[in-house]
Amino acid sequence: QVQLVESGGGSVQSGGSLRLSCVASGYLYCMGWFRQVPGKEREGVAIIGANGRTTYADSVKGRFTGSRDNAQTTMYLAMNSLKPEDTAMYFCAAGRALPALGYGCSLDAGDFGVWGQGTQVSVSS
Repeated sequence: QVQLVESGGGSVQSGGSLRLSCVASGYLYCMGWFRQVPGKEREGVAIIGANGRTTYADSVKGRFTGSRDNAQTTMYLAMNSLKPEDTAMYFCAAGRALPALGYGCSLDAGDFGVWGQGTQVSVSS
């Protein structure tokens, strides 16, 4: 069973930047960042396939950049121009490529079977 460990969360002011990291103990094709606030569903933020294809939520396009290292076991999320509405618990997740998506990755949390413990990001106005 692959295990994931996130790091890099913290508190910043609006307009600031943070970089999250996720280290995986093994390889899975799809890795992604999700976020959740109390009372709401977990939201896909950035999904990165092993082929480098990255999908972003509309709310973070142009501000967040996801990447994976060459070994495909460490994933990063560079978050710039942070807004108070980005405040959430951020989770790293990993899963298999989906045949229904042409062996691609989805933004649906239900398609990911491995999760990290989460790291809090707080953005003040």
